[in-house]
Amino acid sequence: MNRVAITHTQWLPICQRSDLVADSGVCAHVGDPSAGTAEKKGIALFFLPNQEPQLYAVDDWDPIAQAGVIARGLVAEVDGELTVSSPLYKHHYRLGDGVCTEDAAVRLNTYAVAFDGDTVCIAVDQT
Repeated sequence: MNRVAITHTQWLPICQRSDLVADSGVCAHVGDPSAGTAEKKGIALFFLPNQEPQLYAVDDWDPIAQAGVIARGLVAEVDGELTVSSPLYKHHYRLGDGVCTEDAAVRLNTYAVAFDGDTVCIAVDQT
C-alpha cells in the first residue's frame, strides 16, 4: 500500500498591492497561525513587476548578520539568478530558493506568495 501525504494550502492575506514598492522590498509581519501564539515573523516581500514571477517572499531575518534587514536589500541578477543582497554584510540570497550564493549552507526560508486581486497572500501549509 502506498501512503501519500495530502496537504492543503491555506492562503493568508498579509498586505495590499499598494503597500509594495516596485523593484524593491518591504517587510510584512505575519503571525504563525499554526503556532497559536501572538509572535510575529518578518517576511520580506519583493515586487518585480517586469519579471515572472512578479512576487517573491523570503525571511526578513539575515542569518549571517543576525538582524531583520533582508527587505532593505538590493535586488540584482547574479549568475543568471535573481538575488537580494543583505545590506549589512552584502551576502546574496537567491529569491527563488533562499540559498546564499557565497555560502550554500546558509539559506533563507522561502514562501509561496500570490496576488488575490489587490491583496497579497502568503501560503500557510496545512496537513
